[in-house]
Formats: sequence, C-alpha cells, structure tokens
Amino acid sequence: MKKFRLNNAVIALLMVAITFVSCSKDENSETKVTAADLSGSITGVKTLDAGVTYTITGPVIVEDGGELNIPAGTTIKAKKGFSSYLLVLQGGKINVNGTADQPVVMTADDETGATSGYWGGLIINGKAPLPVNADGTASTGSTEINSAYKYGGTVPTDNSGSIKYLVIKYAGARSSADVEHNGLTLNAVGNGTVIENIYVYKSADDGVEFFGGTVNVTNLLVVSPDDDMFDFTQGYTGELKNAYGIWENGYTSTEADPRGIEADGNFDGLTPTQTGQSNFKVTNVTFDLRLAPGTTVATQMMDVMKIRRGAKITVANALVKGTGTAVDLVDFTDSKGDGIYSSAISLTNLLTTTPTKQINVTGTTTAPNVAINPSTPNTGCATNLFAWTKYGF
Repeated sequence: MKKFRLNNAVIALLMVAITFVSCSKDENSETKVTAADLSGSITGVKTLDAGVTYTITGPVIVEDGGELNIPAGTTIKAKKGFSSYLLVLQGGKINVNGTADQPVVMTADDETGATSGYWGGLIINGKAPLPVNADGTASTGSTEINSAYKYGGTVPTDNSGSIKYLVIKYAGARSSADVEHNGLTLNAVGNGTVIENIYVYKSADDGVEFFGGTVNVTNLLVVSPDDDMFDFTQGYTGELKNAYGIWENGYTSTEADPRGIEADGNFDGLTPTQTGQSNFKVTNVTFDLRLAPGTTVATQMMDVMKIRRGAKITVANALVKGTGTAVDLVDFTDSKGDGIYSSAISLTNLLTTTPTKQINVTGTTTAPNVAINPSTPNTGCATNLFAWTKYGF
C-alpha cells in the first residue's frame, strides 16, 4: 500500500478547517470562533479570539437570537467591497468589549491607500419606535443596504447589546447613490443598548446615522466623513452626548451637501403627517474645520446644522471652529418642509471665515430659538475624552 505524507502547510490548513467546523457545530452554547475568515450567519453565542486577526469576506449577519462577543484588543479587517459588512438583525446582539488600552478595531484589510467607502461598516437593526402611521400603527423601515431586513417596532428599551471602545475605519461602501453604508448605522436601536467611546475615521456616507430609535450615544469622534458628521432621521428621540467632528487638512467631499449635523423629522421628507417626528438632544459638540477656506461644495461645509422636515432638536454647548468655510451656521429650510423653529440651539462660532448666513429660515419674520455666540462662550466637547484613540488633537 502506498503511503502519503502531508506537509506542514497542508496540516495547518486542515486544522483551521476542523476548528471552524467545530466552532459552528453547536448553536445553542457559547463557542469560540478562531477561524480567521468571517462571513455568513451567526446563531447562538459566538465569541471571537483577540489573538486572531479576522477578515470579513462577505456579509456577517447576527441573526435573531444570535449573539456576537468581541473581546478587547480584537482586530477585524474587511475585504474591499459593498458586501463586506457586519449586520445585527432585530433580536440579535453584539457586544464589543473594548477598553481604553485595548479598543476593538474594524478596518480595511489593506490600509495602504485606503479611504472612505472601502468596505461596508457596522449596522444594527432594533425594535425601537419610528414615527407612527396615520392609522395609529407602528411603522417599520427597510435596511438601506438590503430591504429584506426590517427595523422598528414598539420597544423603546430594546437591547441590541453593548459597544464600548470601538474604532471603525474606511467604511461606507455604496452600490448606488441611494444604497450605501455609513461608518455606524443605527436603525431603530433602543435605549437598552449601550454605545459609548466610538471613533469613526474616513467613512462614507456619514460618520454615524440614526434611523429612528431611542438609543443614547456617548463620546463619539468622527474624522473626515465623506458626507455628514452626525445624521439623524425617521423619528430619532435619543441623545448624542460628547461628540467631536473633524475635517482634516486636505479634506474634500464627493457629496453635494456635507454637513456637521443633518436632522430630518421623517424619512426623506416623505411622511410629514406622521406623529413622532425626530425630537432629540445633542449635548457638548464641536465641529472642527481644519482645512483651507473653501469656495466649492467639495471644500466647504454647507451647513453646520441643517434642521428640516419636521425635526426638532435641542443643542447645548455647541462650538464650531477652524479655518474652513461654512455656508450657513444653522439652516431650517427645505422644499419638503422646514425644521421646527422652536428647537433650542446654542452655538459659538470661532471660524476664521465668515458664513454666508448665520441663521437661514423661510420668510423674514420668524425668530427661531437659536443663540449664536451666547454671552458665555460655549466650550464644545472636551478632547481628553478621546485620548484612547491616539488621535492628534
């Protein structure tokens, strides 16, 4: 009988395959995932290994009842493309257990020359409320990247897990102008979910976008997103606290209207008669424009804050500064409906350039509840909150 001898490389490959099969075998108990490639559905409780560098090679979907645990210090890289993303469905949970010393990092598999839109990003679908339909029923939404996945419901305290000390780089791939990821996408996420200490670097479309829901986010740094720094829509009612947005020197946008805050009451202005429009808080926020004065859409911020389509916002201790250009400081106007003028906004402007308009409203008699350059200057968001990111302030 002829004998066959396996070399070390073949043995190593077989061991990885055997390990992956054993990790996927039992969906009802916690298993440790040590295979380096990530894709497909996650059911049961799965825990990654901080000693392994993972690569997202296709959609990673945490199913209803599934739970993904990511320990401190874990690095997850993603292949280039729209289909490289991590999606948590309604009823699923993700626990990112990073620390200040050992954050969890999600990034491109090749950072050499990588920029915004390299891979998908992180999307979470919850069961928290969206605006209520005219017949009094709860409305639902369809995930922007795949309409088959729904979000929204009647559970404001819905819990999709816990995310602490997470870095997301180069996310936001798109398949079309209307089908695109963000750095972090929160779809009807409930306030039972913990999200704090997040750093989003060079994302497209937005740094973070809230589609409805009640989740509160604390300590968020967004650097050079292709479009908006912080985007809110579809009946969001939580609070963003301690937020810092930066456009770095040399930044340009491919979008038509990059902004600091973009706030819509309802989805794309399509349902202005729904009850439960966006009504939320932003506390301690800085917009830092570190680029040269701009004269084109690609190099200037259209609005530091755009409040439109029935949205109401309370902004306390806001600061805009830097050498870049903002066309408007606060703009309430839109062809599909203005924002709510009784929104309470306090903004200190320390830009070295002069905006075209400080406050833009429809007509000339309305006096919105906006204080530009209050007598006690705002300080914005403290930078020491983000020392763990090692970003150079």
